Amino acid sequence: MTLTVAEIAQRLNGKVEGNTEALITRLAGIREAQEGDLSFVATPHYAGAAAATRATAVIVNEDWNRSCSATLIRVKNADKAFAEAAQWFAPPAIQFAPGIHPTAIVDHDAKLGRDVFLGPYSIVEPGAAIGEGSIICAHCYIGHGAVIGADCKLYPHVSIREYTRMGSRVIIHNGAVIGSDGFGYTQEGAVRKKIPQIGIVVIGDDVEIGANVTIDRARFGQTRIGNGVKMDNLIQIAHNVVIGDNCVIVAQAGISGSTMIGDRSIIAGQAGIVGHLVLGPDVIVAAQSGVTKDIPAGAFVFGSPAMPYEKFTKLHAHMMRLPELKEKLAAMEARLAKLEQAKPAPPPPKSV
Repeated sequence: MTLTVAEIAQRLNGKVEGNTEALITRLAGIREAQEGDLSFVATPHYAGAAAATRATAVIVNEDWNRSCSATLIRVKNADKAFAEAAQWFAPPAIQFAPGIHPTAIVDHDAKLGRDVFLGPYSIVEPGAAIGEGSIICAHCYIGHGAVIGADCKLYPHVSIREYTRMGSRVIIHNGAVIGSDGFGYTQEGAVRKKIPQIGIVVIGDDVEIGANVTIDRARFGQTRIGNGVKMDNLIQIAHNVVIGDNCVIVAQAGISGSTMIGDRSIIAGQAGIVGHLVLGPDVIVAAQSGVTKDIPAGAFVFGSPAMPYEKFTKLHAHMMRLPELKEKLAAMEARLAKLEQAKPAPPPPKSV
């Protein structure tokens, strides 16, 4: 694909500042870009990189007011526009022709919809059902009685354990394990005995689950992932957790058992949430926060233990001044000691 800057701007409904006839053949990051590349800048954080970039053209927001060495394409939303442009220059999508690979093992009691693809060494156990148009790549495991909806895609080495129920258009990346036993034990003396985990995992429609994510089956009832949820890599969802619709959960976050998270909430990277909490809808938990209490709807929390963001920033500002305050206190103590030494001794008591 080769497009002129003018053609790209027209497709994106943008305005050009610079050479409209320059040719674009590739996409690249703002720091790595070379001649012939199209890049983008969505925040002022990359202003320095934009000023020094070797890209031929850069997509920016309409209000961009920093210097840039490349031709500019101004749009309403640079991030969204660059994502759209990426589709034009991307290599053709890999196609999976419907059919069952000779090395796949499919139980006679399993049900496969029309146009299903089963890759090499995939396994489908008794009672499992796979919806039409779904793609099950190599070395995937579909457990007993598991139900997978239509037009789903499971990348290699995904495990869907027994009785999991999954909606349509779900994407699960490599190494994810859905429906493993929840972490539940009872203690008898010095011995811990396993509590049976007899519940299931239920996943809604249009969910995307990153690589090496683990979602535990419920102790009883359901662990539920709502419609439209997007999960990054390396996330742990414990038993009986309920995730509302259209939530976003970022890498290395962990959510303990029986916690409920409201619709449209965002759990940032490496955040940890203890069990049996309720987070309202539209909550934001900042990166590396530790949540130990319920959070009301719409709240933005930060820190460990997590607290309202405004409170955390004030507390952090005070903490940053502690070394300075320590020095001032030491100076005041030294000054007080000198004053005490210079103070004249009290007169002796008069004899009576």
